[in-house]
Amino acid sequence: MTDREREILALIAQGHNNAGIAARLNLAVKTVRNHISNIFNKLQVADRAQAIIRAREAGLGAKT
Repeated sequence: MTDREREILALIAQGHNNAGIAARLNLAVKTVRNHISNIFNKLQVADRAQAIIRAREAGLGAKT
């Protein structure tokens, strides 16, 4: 997974929505959606909830 994908996954695990992630990282919402699709494929998960579980198991998503 790329650094950007890990960054986005951590933000997902913190509870941010796509628009919030896009604003925070100065990206287009479509770019965020594309990254999330890649993340789901790489983690072999079907949805955001499963991705959050995987992220938290990996130690990502701690609120800062």
